[in-house]
Amino acid sequence: MFGISDYGAFVVAIIVFLMIPGPGNLALITSTGKGGMRAGMAACLGVIAADQVLMWLAVAGVAAVLAAYPAAFHAVQWLGAVYLGWLGYRLWTSKPGSRPAVDILPRHYFRQGALITLMNPKAIVFYMAFFPMFVDPAHHQGLLTFGVMAATVAALTFLYSLVVVLLTSHLAARLRANPRVVSAMEKTAGVFLIGFGLKLATTS
Repeated sequence: MFGISDYGAFVVAIIVFLMIPGPGNLALITSTGKGGMRAGMAACLGVIAADQVLMWLAVAGVAAVLAAYPAAFHAVQWLGAVYLGWLGYRLWTSKPGSRPAVDILPRHYFRQGALITLMNPKAIVFYMAFFPMFVDPAHHQGLLTFGVMAATVAALTFLYSLVVVLLTSHLAARLRANPRVVSAMEKTAGVFLIGFGLKLATTS
């Protein structure tokens, strides 16, 4: 199918990848909790847009360039770690009733979702190693093959994010009435973001 050796397995692999806890999932949950479904879906679109950038960079061979120049790779890695840590710190230090650590404007949520995804340089390497596993060399159709794969990733990400946003929105509506619970959730999210940043900074 379009030069993809096993499309069904490719879909399953993407779904499993989406379900792995990480900064992207946390961005969806945090954004939805702060600004409702509109904010959550804005973050979703940001994640999808950034994913497309990383996928096409991987296809273009940027991963090979980063591998050849470790300093460049680690510079991007540290930049991502600092950004995640900064977001986590803002959530951890936020107080009930204070201005949200993340602005409620949808365009800011889009930017947050995109930046969190873009600041994970290992995603480029992942796509560079992941795509060839499902490409059929005998029936490869060039950009069409990669285009179908990229479109599949975007569609699955949107559907998965929609489920996450709906569930989070439903729970958030019940929890907003309790400031202590909301504050605890923000601090927990902050700890996880700082943890993701530290993991990114210390992973070689």
